[in-house]
Amino acid sequence: MLPTDEALVDASVLAIALAIALWLRPWRLLRGGALLSPVLATLVVLPWLWALPQLHTMPLQLRISGACMVLLMLGWPLAVPTLILVALVAGVLGGSPTPDAILGMALWQGVLPATLALGLGALLRRLTGEHLFVYVLGRGFLGTAVCLFATGALAQWTGQLLPGVDEGLSMVARWLMAWGDAFMTGMLTAIFVAFKPHWLATWSDKLYLRKPPR
Repeated sequence: MLPTDEALVDASVLAIALAIALWLRPWRLLRGGALLSPVLATLVVLPWLWALPQLHTMPLQLRISGACMVLLMLGWPLAVPTLILVALVAGVLGGSPTPDAILGMALWQGVLPATLALGLGALLRRLTGEHLFVYVLGRGFLGTAVCLFATGALAQWTGQLLPGVDEGLSMVARWLMAWGDAFMTGMLTAIFVAFKPHWLATWSDKLYLRKPPR
């Protein structure tokens, strides 16, 4: 079966993102092993969350992205290939390993919101500098809601409606799901900053806590 036009666009955008990410040599971030646990946890847990719409029969298919959390943990160059692998595993777990479904998940639930989160994070740092509460609340909580809702709005604009939801309520559903993702990301970000800061590639004690280097 020939791929649809939407699948070709998704594949093109993913190919460009993956090429840029690999050009930045993301494997360098794995030196020392600090980010190995977040990578493995992402590959184990996130595919099940992405496969939920195919694994349950509720009227509203709950879609959890987690891409902004992955971006904060791994950084953009490592997050892109990791999220693409998550989509591959989720497609198999959900029983729909078709190219269109996998490409759609990889782009709309993974790479696109992670890229928006990268841009928003850079903007916040430029406008406010490096501050602990801006990192946790701005990037971890509010930023996640903004990026995921923006991704959902773009998906809606391109004709991707949520199954089983009226068109007029689809944006409301996307708004609510974005906040669910935001609460999860904000909570995990605060916990990791306090107890596992080395699991956050985008975090630095020197910058955000003004600690001198050891």
